[in-house]
Amino acid sequence: MTGEPTTHDTENTAVPAGAAEDTGGTGAAGGDRASDGGRPHPGDRLRPGTAVTPLRAGLHLRGRRGSLTLEGSTAVPVVWGLLEEPLRTGGLAGFRGGLEPGSAVRAATDTLLGRLADHDLLLPAPPAAPHPHPDPAVARWIDATAAHPDAAAALLATARAEVLASDPNSPTATAAVRALTAGGVPVTLTPDPDLPPDRILLTVRGTGPDRAVAAGRGGATGYVTAPGSTAQARADAAALEARLTHTAHAVDSAAEPQHRRIPGTFAALLAGAAAHRLLCAAARLPDPATEADDPRLLPGIPAVLLADARPARADHHSWLGPERIDTDRHVRLAPPAGLAEALRRIAALGEHRCGPLPAPLPGDLPQLPVPLATCTTPAAGHATAPRTLTGGGPRLDLARLELFCRAAELLLGETTFTVGADPGHARGRALRHTAARRLAAAPHDRPPPDPAHWSGHPQLRHWWTTLTGRLAVPARLEVHRAAPHAHAYRAVVRRIPHEPGPGCGPGPLLGEAVEATPGDAAAFAALAAVTTVRTAEAAASGGAPPPPSGGAAAPLAAAGVPTAAWEDPGWTGGWLADLAGREEALQDTLHRLYGAGPTTTPPAPAPAPPARDSGLAGLLRSFGFTVLHTPEEAR
Repeated sequence: MTGEPTTHDTENTAVPAGAAEDTGGTGAAGGDRASDGGRPHPGDRLRPGTAVTPLRAGLHLRGRRGSLTLEGSTAVPVVWGLLEEPLRTGGLAGFRGGLEPGSAVRAATDTLLGRLADHDLLLPAPPAAPHPHPDPAVARWIDATAAHPDAAAALLATARAEVLASDPNSPTATAAVRALTAGGVPVTLTPDPDLPPDRILLTVRGTGPDRAVAAGRGGATGYVTAPGSTAQARADAAALEARLTHTAHAVDSAAEPQHRRIPGTFAALLAGAAAHRLLCAAARLPDPATEADDPRLLPGIPAVLLADARPARADHHSWLGPERIDTDRHVRLAPPAGLAEALRRIAALGEHRCGPLPAPLPGDLPQLPVPLATCTTPAAGHATAPRTLTGGGPRLDLARLELFCRAAELLLGETTFTVGADPGHARGRALRHTAARRLAAAPHDRPPPDPAHWSGHPQLRHWWTTLTGRLAVPARLEVHRAAPHAHAYRAVVRRIPHEPGPGCGPGPLLGEAVEATPGDAAAFAALAAVTTVRTAEAAASGGAPPPPSGGAAAPLAAAGVPTAAWEDPGWTGGWLADLAGREEALQDTLHRLYGAGPTTTPPAPAPAPPARDSGLAGLLRSFGFTVLHTPEEAR
């Protein structure tokens, strides 16, 4: 093999050929070789189903448990041409025995085999004893998928499945029986009159704790629950059906009232997906939801499969139901490390078919001069009627985060809780709300800071020019210090009345902000005023602006994001980085000025959590969000 080849994992990251790379697989090809440094055995064979694509100067292999790209030498395809048949037929020992020790071909062969072992594409030689599972098709599937094929086959050999349905002759039930039988597991079909007509419940015993999945539909959308106990599968199915049916009626209020049966082909595919998840759970194989490396799925949160017949589509979604019975449902993710991760979790909670919260999106709203997002809260919790919220921010991602927090607070009880992506974000929002309310009620008996010290702020100039120039809104800006010598300021923008005069009042509030510098406060107040004006135009409705949040999300937005040397505060990225550096000191100042801060809502009791944790606050905490208790009398 001439030249120095390189290997690439599934993300195509080049590494030297002599370096071993771990892609996360713990299969027999890699995990069982810990004692000999991961070197392949002479009896190894290629995992069934591994596809190979020759390249001009390399090779690409892909299987169910990993993929590998070798590049850097035209000899790689030549060596593979000699090696492929022995690897697929189990003749590796004889092939290697015919190679001269120390030769270039022997070295190239061992290098290639080492890379296959590193990426979990090799299996040990078949054991002398017969395969634990006699069905050749099932054995090939296990060999292609399992980290330890013999152990997985032994578990399936002892498994016993049961399919429960209100009508045992329904297409979904009979398809599930066929799929489980094809997987080599004995199946019992049992009628259960308590199940809805379109739901089936699949259970498996004999491989450890009983496991179950449910499949059915709500509206026109089919589903398959994540594996769990029988009680958990029943509870998840009931919650999903209620949610999917409600969503279907909300999307199409003219839906036909009569019951619509699932088409037979769709029912068969749904039942097959349910059987697949159950067989994987019984054999302790990776759940099918984890095989595609879908970046939308959140590690640690169970995933449900949602499927539509027209157009045909099926994908997994992170989801927790209101009844969290099993231990693995009592999950609590760490706070998101940055804004992008927070938005991933918002997308999961706001999935339009099964999410319990609305997903803020730009929709058809204009995105200039200020990015806008909107969402409609359901009539649930403390929201007695649906309510459409619209808001903006310096960037669309920040506007979406702020709107999501406002929607969650509205459903929890707007004057009782404050929501944030992490503890710092929630605390910053809560303290700003408190400070703005207290300062609005306090007399302004101190001279305002000299405008010469803050009127040149580039973000202020931009948003003030947009408000008074581009939007032609007559407005007045006021900035006041929170307390003598305190690095905290409140800025307020009010519309100037058309006919100012004695007794006409100060004019309606357009925007306000509380920040660490007068320039930042004035800039955020002007931005809030532009948002208020554009929101009123887009929604054809007015109303007071929401409490200020300002730079509370700046640390999240700046986390892990490098700032170029030329990004001064005139650039949004540079401004957010500056705000992030001042946020902790600002929160300490506001806490000192306005007393004890908000407290985190108490967690669910831990060693024996309740069977039902349907509260929205608990769900938000499970997804890593922070919910602070801010009693109404303290706000």
